[in-house]
Amino acid sequence: MSTLVIVESPTKARTIRNYLPSGYNVQASMGHVRDLPSSADEIPAAYKGQDWSQLGVNPQEDFAPIYVIPKTKKKVVKELKDALKAADELILATDEDREGESISWHLLQILQPKTPPKRMVFHEITEEAIQAALANCREIDENLVHAQETRRILDRLVGYTLSPLLWKKIAFGLSAGRVQSVAVRLLVQRERERRIFQVAQYWDLKALLGVTGGQFEAKLVTLGGKKLATGADFDPHRGQLMAGKDVVLLDEAAAIALKARLEPQPWQVSHTEERPTTRRPSPPFTTSTLQQEANRKLGLSARDTMRTAQKLYEEGYITYMRTDSVHLSEQAIAAARACVTEKYGAEYLPAKPRQYTTKSKGAQEAHEAIRPAGSSFRTPLETGLGDREFRLYDLIWKRTVASQMADARLTQLSVTIQVEDAEFRANGKRIDFPGFFRAYVEGSDDPDAALEDQEVILPDLQVGDRPRCDRLEALSHETQPPARYTEASLVKVLESEGIGRPSTYASIIGTIIDRGYAQMRNKTLIPTFTAFAVSRLLEEHFPDLVDTGFTSRMEQTLDEIATGEAKWLPYLEHFYLGETGLAQQVKVREQDIDVALAKTVTLENLNGVVKIGRFGPYIEVQNGEEIVTASIPPDLTPADLTPDQVAKLIRQKLEGPEQVGMHPEFGEPIYLLSGNYGPYLQLGEKSEANLKPKRASLPKGAKPEEVTLEMAVGLLALPRLLGEHPETGAKVKASLGRFGPYVVHDQGKEGKDYRSIKDPDEVLTITLERALELLAEPKRGRGRGASKTPLKELGTHPEDQEPVNIYAGPYGNYIKHGKVNASLPEGETLETMTLDKALPVLAAKAGTKKTTRKKAATTKKAATTKKTAAETDTPKTSAKKTKTTKRKTTRKTSTRKQA
Repeated sequence: MSTLVIVESPTKARTIRNYLPSGYNVQASMGHVRDLPSSADEIPAAYKGQDWSQLGVNPQEDFAPIYVIPKTKKKVVKELKDALKAADELILATDEDREGESISWHLLQILQPKTPPKRMVFHEITEEAIQAALANCREIDENLVHAQETRRILDRLVGYTLSPLLWKKIAFGLSAGRVQSVAVRLLVQRERERRIFQVAQYWDLKALLGVTGGQFEAKLVTLGGKKLATGADFDPHRGQLMAGKDVVLLDEAAAIALKARLEPQPWQVSHTEERPTTRRPSPPFTTSTLQQEANRKLGLSARDTMRTAQKLYEEGYITYMRTDSVHLSEQAIAAARACVTEKYGAEYLPAKPRQYTTKSKGAQEAHEAIRPAGSSFRTPLETGLGDREFRLYDLIWKRTVASQMADARLTQLSVTIQVEDAEFRANGKRIDFPGFFRAYVEGSDDPDAALEDQEVILPDLQVGDRPRCDRLEALSHETQPPARYTEASLVKVLESEGIGRPSTYASIIGTIIDRGYAQMRNKTLIPTFTAFAVSRLLEEHFPDLVDTGFTSRMEQTLDEIATGEAKWLPYLEHFYLGETGLAQQVKVREQDIDVALAKTVTLENLNGVVKIGRFGPYIEVQNGEEIVTASIPPDLTPADLTPDQVAKLIRQKLEGPEQVGMHPEFGEPIYLLSGNYGPYLQLGEKSEANLKPKRASLPKGAKPEEVTLEMAVGLLALPRLLGEHPETGAKVKASLGRFGPYVVHDQGKEGKDYRSIKDPDEVLTITLERALELLAEPKRGRGRGASKTPLKELGTHPEDQEPVNIYAGPYGNYIKHGKVNASLPEGETLETMTLDKALPVLAAKAGTKKTTRKKAATTKKAATTKKTAAETDTPKTSAKKTKTTKRKTTRKTSTRKQA
């Protein structure tokens, strides 16, 4: 008897295959095999004339979806059908969450097995777990399928209904999303708070005091019996001292006078206190907390964290990585406690195992927290993992083991020192027993070093002691505006508000950046002018859709559908077709939205308004009787736009471009201009006689205000001749290119050899000697050829075990397998591309090798990988009108009626 087992990915298939008996054929579906049409050319011909067909869902027929098999999945589906013909039994072993349940349901609809299939679920890929799952198969959970399908339809309805409205009212190509738009609004609200924030200054005194036992620091806390103002006394949103605060607010003059008065006076200890405290370890990771901590400690984005965790799970190193639960099984607790005893000793083991309770809203999905897989945990060094996988596994291992360790015991120390009418306080902390600190300290990769940082030791002081004042300083402080969101803090607030699912946060944040709603700078998310315009329109006309409470209640309803407590169809009808449903709201309010107002962004404390134009944002200022407009550079966000910046843009528009100086050789002015790709230099003015004046981009990281005449002349002179290569006599030059600064060994007919210039080397100062060192290093290939060094090795192809690598080509990076080359899908980068994403792209390209160039180009576009996160669902801004064959969209009537 033969059995076909279907999982999502080749990696998962390879791992599971090791734990199944002979006769089991494990195949991969490559994720979803059916979905709603992503563009007009995917809509079956039978539906093209329908007014609802662009939605991919028929609201008038119980929201019946049009499911199609994407071009990239046709080959996969055919292979699965062929494999099923040779099998006697079908087991669907996709992930155990809603998305996995949905994939299994779609496979069942497409494959139509002759015998009832089995549904096999597990949360870790170990021999024990796979064998247990094989012995306890179940049927497909229709409630989970309904919950996933309802979420998918909701996201399609929101995205495909609101996005076209944004195209008409603000700018073509914009998108709205059920969760995406709420997240964007959070970023915009925070930036608004920052813009109205008024910085306030306050002063205090810090003393360095000395006794026989050493020195210690103390800060002024009260003056004349009244508390000294600290940052906590100021409004966190406005920056000013909160009304009704009875505190002493020192300015500079008062602080300096107080310093002079207190410094020569005698100091005396008036009070000491020791207070024992304990610290409990944090619970093991959920999807959300893993993303947050990996961002803080490892610098990984939410996307990178989830991709790395997915790989660790599929290779059998950790349990399922999409979970809201902090629960650990008895097996996991036993394994963690064994690690504690072996590595740290029995004194670090609490008498009773620890169990944690999940507190997040609507917690569901998997049954356990994220932890090392198996009944015994491999230490990080035992895994043989490298780089990012090792660091993430190490983080998960430490957090899991620490969760079963003893509490840390500390003593909080406090000493009060009196000098005249002022009280100073010194605080210390002593670690009496490190407990779980030995394994894991949040925010630190080195627990031993962190233990030292945790302690603040004070000398042995008693009441009546008279320390000497070695130094007294007056210190200035300023209130700080609310911090911008990082990926970690945005994930935290989304989870705390019950918005979206943790498993989708990575794709949501990625979409916000990709769609131009935010820029990532120094790990913070800064909203753009487009984000401001879109958020205001949605707030004013569709307030529920960007309200955190409303969106959270939607998630609760989806959770109730998943458990069978709520019906999916009535909810969709109310949301979309009701009297106040989305369809009616858009129909009514579309007439009320003024285009000119929708395109306007009004910012506080700014002379002029910003408008969203066809080619991007621009500033509009009244100048006498006329209105002057000036384009805003793409890298300039609302956070950077100040009255001075506005004046500069308008001045450049009225007076012409900013002049850096006169070129010493050519006698022409050098202008500093701003274009679609950032600031650049131009020699002379453009005219009929000089249609293409010499131009040069600024190096990455160079600020326009820092450009000097010398620097400008040097950049315009590029490429620089550094000298001749000692072996060939050919010229060696340095210059700036599309990929940044580089050196080149130009051998004429023999070709050119390039190397990138990296920090701390600079294109204007690099020497011939240093250039020769770079040219001697192994080359990272840029041409499409197997002899080139790959930029990234993705792994081996599951069919022929040949390598699948990424190379750099003249038109960008591309994937190569054998003789098949395919461009990276839209939105993917060298860092984000994985083997699982590459395989369907290569399969699609391989299937078009014998077609005409025109057809190949079409397939290349269609090979773009689909995002499984429904929140990113928005209509394509353009579509081809081509005929497609009719897809099967049938669904068991009984299944839909049961809901």
